[in-house]
Amino acid sequence: MEGITIRTAVLQDAEALLEIYAPYVENTAITFEYDVPTVEEFAGRMSNVLRRYPYLVGEVDGEPAGYAYAGPFKERAAYDWAVETTVYVKEDMKKHGIGRALYEALEKTLAAQGILNLNACIAFPEKEDEYLTTDSVKFHKKMGFSKVGRFHKCGCKFGRWYDMVWMEKHIGTHEENPAEVRFFAEVMKGSFQNE
Repeated sequence: MEGITIRTAVLQDAEALLEIYAPYVENTAITFEYDVPTVEEFAGRMSNVLRRYPYLVGEVDGEPAGYAYAGPFKERAAYDWAVETTVYVKEDMKKHGIGRALYEALEKTLAAQGILNLNACIAFPEKEDEYLTTDSVKFHKKMGFSKVGRFHKCGCKFGRWYDMVWMEKHIGTHEENPAEVRFFAEVMKGSFQNE
């Protein structure tokens, strides 16, 4: 899809981004969250991410159509070069290249920060149903991720048990003494725009 603009999220986006996220909570097992967070809680989550990592919005015709962000893979210092990635696209805007555009921008930004490993935690059905398909795994595979692990029946939603898979992608060279990871604001000077 042409006309996708990628920019850094601001806290004022919380309500619009929550509108994208809420149907995933209410109608799918894509997220294992049961209750839609409040706008304030969602804005707080955004603020936590933006302290160190990118939180990007994909717009079409000036309206948010999706978002992607990274967060710590684990809290210990030795994990600094690894992140967990997340992407959500407005339900009626899927399969238009928005997720791809967001993930490409996210990867580029994370590489500039010195991040080496991208990890994705993905809900996975033993058998596809009305709440969960394998589309996310297929998307990540197209984006260059490989499946590295699977946990069985670890999440229960809508009275059904679902698996979870981990996928990873290496985006840099693993040196013996890697450079310190830079903060998102340092790399992007507080703003991200398409080139």
